[in-house]
Amino acid sequence: MKHSCPLLFALTGAIMLVSSLATAAQSTTPRAVVELYTSQGCNSCPPADRVLYELNQEDSDLLVLSYHVDYWNYLGWVDPFSDARYSDRQRDYASRMRERYVYTPQVIINGDAVVRATAKQNIESTSKSVTPLRNISEITITSGNATSPASGTVTLQDAGTSNTTAQVASRLWLIGFDREHQRDVLSGENAGKRLVHANVVREMTDLGTWDGKARDIPFAMNSACDGGIILMVQDGRGGPITAASVVRF
Repeated sequence: MKHSCPLLFALTGAIMLVSSLATAAQSTTPRAVVELYTSQGCNSCPPADRVLYELNQEDSDLLVLSYHVDYWNYLGWVDPFSDARYSDRQRDYASRMRERYVYTPQVIINGDAVVRATAKQNIESTSKSVTPLRNISEITITSGNATSPASGTVTLQDAGTSNTTAQVASRLWLIGFDREHQRDVLSGENAGKRLVHANVVREMTDLGTWDGKARDIPFAMNSACDGGIILMVQDGRGGPITAASVVRF
């Protein structure tokens, strides 16, 4: 479905998550971040939800993120996972890509490559051909875990060069996601269907811009996210994702 609307540089490091139970888990760097923009109120979305669910099960090198937009909530079913901020994020992409509208389902790989959301093989092949993501920084969790909101500190290492003169400032995003949700839709275009979603985004925090210098940033998630936490570096709003590190609970 379509909806009308107006319209790094090198990084190094590692990421580690330390839980409130004093256990530690080393992060992984996904081959690519596959963002799905979807809605339970859109009858075109269930096939894409299923494809991304399968990819998440089959390919651990990918990080799938499901962002539920809110602009279809007027069609008779309010998506319980929807958030206006996720719609705004998609619009930021549309603006940079000079698209006249946003739509669902839409898949964007590493914030740059748009692939048909039900084209499973194309998503896989594109994720292997894009520029590899880099690791960044370290995350220390001082409280919380998979069942309670996490808080801690993001420690950014000096990247070796300053980003203050870069044309587009690097922006940091901290995202928490749930591993899986299955929901029965009772009304609207998908009435009577049970929908399955993988890595549903529940919390998205803009940590601001980064100049490439060493820095500590405290954070506190508002929601318990049983799937994990990812830290991403992006070229401005709606720009390519250049680095990402994820810890899965």
